[in-house]
Amino acid sequence: MAINVSTDAVISANQSGPFPIEAGLFRHVTLRFIPFLMLCYFVCYLSRVNLGFAALQMNGELHLSHAVYGLGVGLFFLTYCLCEIPSNLMLHKYGASRWITRIMISWGVCAVGMAFITGVKSFYVMRLLLGAAEAGFYPGILFFLTLWYPAARRARVMGLFIAAIPISGIIGSPLSGALLSLNGLGLHGWQWLYLIEGLPAVLLAPAVLFLIQDSPAEAKWLTIPEREWLTSKLSAERRQVESKRVYSMLQCLTSPLVLLMAAMYFTNVCLLNGVTFFMPTIVKGFGLTNSQTGLVMAIPSVVALIALLWWGRRSDAYHERFGHAAFANILAGVALLLAMLIHNPVVRVSLLSLAFGCTIAFTAPFWAIPGSFLTGRAAAGGIATISALGVLGGFIAPSIIGAIRDRTGDFRVGLGAVACLAIIVSVAFYLIGRRQ
Repeated sequence: MAINVSTDAVISANQSGPFPIEAGLFRHVTLRFIPFLMLCYFVCYLSRVNLGFAALQMNGELHLSHAVYGLGVGLFFLTYCLCEIPSNLMLHKYGASRWITRIMISWGVCAVGMAFITGVKSFYVMRLLLGAAEAGFYPGILFFLTLWYPAARRARVMGLFIAAIPISGIIGSPLSGALLSLNGLGLHGWQWLYLIEGLPAVLLAPAVLFLIQDSPAEAKWLTIPEREWLTSKLSAERRQVESKRVYSMLQCLTSPLVLLMAAMYFTNVCLLNGVTFFMPTIVKGFGLTNSQTGLVMAIPSVVALIALLWWGRRSDAYHERFGHAAFANILAGVALLLAMLIHNPVVRVSLLSLAFGCTIAFTAPFWAIPGSFLTGRAAAGGIATISALGVLGGFIAPSIIGAIRDRTGDFRVGLGAVACLAIIVSVAFYLIGRRQ
């Protein structure tokens, strides 16, 4: 699978004469940042996708059709998309610590507000507000990690951060299923679900200001030699990338490679949201209770966690990105397509687990690519552009799948179309990417 591409060349740069305690330095940095960032993203992702579980009660109580639900899922990503690039540019200007704190407070308030929707209009409004509030967190953290880790270590560390997604499934799925059984103080289970899973974002936000530093030069918890070495290494990598080309913001936004990555990410988001938001309904259709559905839904997340960590390390070990990202997305599409064609519950859950695992594993090598050809403000804008355009898949896919479900009574046509699109674009991504 290993292929040589110029965008990965920086990975092997400046490897001669390693710092004597380099491994210890990055272990220290990782322990400082990653567990906390994982916790924040765990809360973030849980408050985004708990809609899939809330729908098991909420849709009936509020009389929301599958088409209305699918559009509501998608509206989150519409405002999320519109606010991504401005948010990341503000993060670059004001620093990650202050801007991430602002994001977490605003999304936490909106996530809690989901508990008080009363019908179609308020459902749509709160999903729009939640998308705008959360925009910038994910690409902001991805950009932040490029300021602390050299290219050769980015896939594995991004894999650790993104591991919050499957962990949220392992813990969050059974939790969400259990919370649906709560009733009291005039609130139903789906409302308690939103309240309990939305509030932690607000509570965690102040800690960001104390635990996150915007650059190694500001990290007083590192020794002076460690700060100087890490700053020097990252500066050398940046100069090497910029010696090939320095992108302006306009050039970044119109770069063919950036747009290709956005198209690729679009298909990945379609896959992820197709599986995430409709799998609870599919699984419950096997005749399970809400709690049993939550337990079964933890299985795909276990598969995804293992796949993500292994695939990120493999990508770093082979110094290769495009092939790893493309293969993961192709396999995810094939597994989802087969899951729609096979009716056996055990086989279907196994294939959905494989699809979800590969969809998540894709992200580690994929997000290691932008930092290999973009720097500074262009890197912040480029990562946000890829995320913003790609995340439109979260608006389009659920809306179409929900509408088709209402017309045909079946999810298979919509999910099958998403799978085929992912396979086609992934092949093109690999063929074009290997020439870079």
